[in-house]
Amino acid sequence: MDTTGERSAVVIGAGVGGLAAGLALRRAGWHVRVAERAADLGGGAGLVLWPNAVRCLQVLGVAGAVRERAHVLHRSGVRRPGGRWLSHLDADELARRCGQPVLAVARADLVEVLAAALGHDVLHLGCEVADPAGVRADLVVGADGIGSLVRRSLWPDRAPAGYRGYTAWRALVPGGGVARGAGAAEGACETWGAGQRFGVVPLGDAGTYVYATANAAEGARACDELAELRRRFGSWHAPIPALLAAIEPGTVLRHDVHDLPPAATGLHRGRVVLVGDAGHAMEPNLGQGACLALEDAVVLAHALGAELSVEAALARYDRARTPRVTAMTRRSRHVGHLARWTHPVLTAARDAAVSATPPPLALRAAHRAAGWCPPSEAPPTRRGTR
Repeated sequence: MDTTGERSAVVIGAGVGGLAAGLALRRAGWHVRVAERAADLGGGAGLVLWPNAVRCLQVLGVAGAVRERAHVLHRSGVRRPGGRWLSHLDADELARRCGQPVLAVARADLVEVLAAALGHDVLHLGCEVADPAGVRADLVVGADGIGSLVRRSLWPDRAPAGYRGYTAWRALVPGGGVARGAGAAEGACETWGAGQRFGVVPLGDAGTYVYATANAAEGARACDELAELRRRFGSWHAPIPALLAAIEPGTVLRHDVHDLPPAATGLHRGRVVLVGDAGHAMEPNLGQGACLALEDAVVLAHALGAELSVEAALARYDRARTPRVTAMTRRSRHVGHLARWTHPVLTAARDAAVSATPPPLALRAAHRAAGWCPPSEAPPTRRGTR
């Protein structure tokens, strides 16, 4: 460990991963500067924070502040457009097994908590780093998202993110009355059609986070994205029509879904390391994107505290993270592949398989992802089963 003085780190990007990495490093005694090229931190829509992410928030010292703004999810499930349930997940039981709850939170609230804990003296908005290799610091953290300049600059031969064949919409529905009135306030729901999905995640008094996906040509756009959502999903089961009616015009976000090839290259080179989507962007099918970025942050800080040199620490980080993020990326690709099916025979077989999956098996699968613990924390003792 370097004991000659305070070590310096520059984090490029101030999304969830960048802010968390900056906070983790600062708490570990590093001199940190977080550079974000945008003039503000952006709003976004909503996020699900699984127990693995909540543990990371505890390590970062912000779990309580996030809990104050978050909504506890007690259950989730998959439905058909007509409303028939295909599966349920007991989120309370998952929370008991993992020792932490499943939370839903507005992305803006999570970012605000992380930024406040980091300190605005550390955060530099409207600051673009044109030459990541030329940054003068002991450590450079690339946290600049799926289109990462850091990754493209220092890994020029790495395969770029590829289009996965479908597009996604996201929006926040203000107020909690719509979801409560439809009985959806306690749980999340994802509805599967033929090549289309619609998700509903209650955020309590903050409103409801909704998202949708559909097979589409890359780059295709509608003149009015809200009207497009209402056209595609307005006849699906309640509370979807009411939620679509309550979305404020001009607030729908749309982006095509891309991911990085699993385990194409390592996550570090010299004194430069990648976190979050910059290193392992995956399809948004498991609700784990932000969770993995939070994991990256705490594992990175732990590795830097456990090794004598930055290079050795980054190699340790790479070894710790690559197997997990690779497995999660592949699993998310599999779910995305199934969700894009449109043939009636295939979709019927898919839905039958989902419906036939025993709840304990689904719970075990969720626990494999959500049961992850930070490197300094022992796995929780499972408290009872059903």
